[in-house]
Amino acid sequence: MVANLADSELPEIHTLMSQYRDRPMDFADATLIYVARRESLTTIFTVDRENFETYRIEGRRKFRIVPSQRP
Repeated sequence: MVANLADSELPEIHTLMSQYRDRPMDFADATLIYVARRESLTTIFTVDRENFETYRIEGRRKFRIVPSQRP
């Protein structure tokens, strides 16, 4: 179970949004990425494939996106 976000974590989420400002990254995406990093998760369930193919975990690793792209 993932714990609730604390107010003290909001600056880190804002930093993510600034980092990807050219996309732009919305609060929902930033929160998912932040929680994934915090909980060491690499799989994301989303239909927002285009953005999540761009986002990285710790600057290098790509997310495993579910559902996978159809052939």
